[in-house]
Amino acid sequence: MNAATLALYAVWRREVIRFLRQPNRIVGAVGPPVLIWLFVGSGFGASFQLAGASSVGYLEYLLPGIVALVALFASIFSAMSVIEDRRDGFLDGSLVTPAPRGAVVGGKLAGGSSQAFAQGALLVVAAPLAISGLGLASVALALGALALVAFGLTAFGCAMAWRMDSTQGYHAVMNLLLMPMWLLSGAVFPLDGAPAAMRLLMLANPMTYAVAALRGPFYMGSTLDAPGPVSFPVAMGVTAGFAAAMATVAPGARVKGADHVVTADTTLPAQATRPAMPEALDQRARGRLGVGRRRVQARAWATAPSRGLGDAT
Repeated sequence: MNAATLALYAVWRREVIRFLRQPNRIVGAVGPPVLIWLFVGSGFGASFQLAGASSVGYLEYLLPGIVALVALFASIFSAMSVIEDRRDGFLDGSLVTPAPRGAVVGGKLAGGSSQAFAQGALLVVAAPLAISGLGLASVALALGALALVAFGLTAFGCAMAWRMDSTQGYHAVMNLLLMPMWLLSGAVFPLDGAPAAMRLLMLANPMTYAVAALRGPFYMGSTLDAPGPVSFPVAMGVTAGFAAAMATVAPGARVKGADHVVTADTTLPAQATRPAMPEALDQRARGRLGVGRRRVQARAWATAPSRGLGDAT
């Protein structure tokens, strides 16, 4: 195994282990979309009527968009680790390894995509319970589309996270961008009934094609066409192009504290040495050492035998 493959595997494995040690992230990523699907789908089910497909209920229509929302939440949460790793000094250490920089970024993308895919796959596998007549071939094709969507959303999240300094600012920006993208993706309401200006926004929205790519397999072999503005092959093509573009942009982001741009084909020279400990980490380590010394001194005074005034000479 060469250096690039080993570095990619090591970063991917690190991301997966961190995810498995935080099972509450699964509840946080899967729980809210499922509740939205149950409450909103049940509430609007009686008043929803899809043109040309009277047999399609709102719960069935909303399900592909909920799968996309689960992948969206999971990919954004995983991309936030880029900011944490940069703050903790992990990225500084990885920059001096002999492996290509793109391997480190690729490991981040692979780890985040795996997490988003695993969480979205829970709903895709359970989809036959909500959509009657859904076969194994349709589920397998939907899982393939989900893998592509998860990779694209993770790459988009990482491209944004590389340029952020704090997790609070990252969450604020991503909520401002991603929730409107999801609402205007055709997941909640079809494009046909929207105003002309909104239809243009929906056609320019990459999430529209991601939702269409997830919805297409659910209608494979059915007499009904999949509700959506584009066909399944077109949706898969646009989603693949978006994923490739975001994967190209993510490695080109500037790492804070570095005097060069991280690209996928660059490596550090052989004579590079490990940089000094970042100032913030150095101060934190010194503070811990000081606390440790004070604790040792306090313990020594507490355990020392008491002496009377006459003993003090």
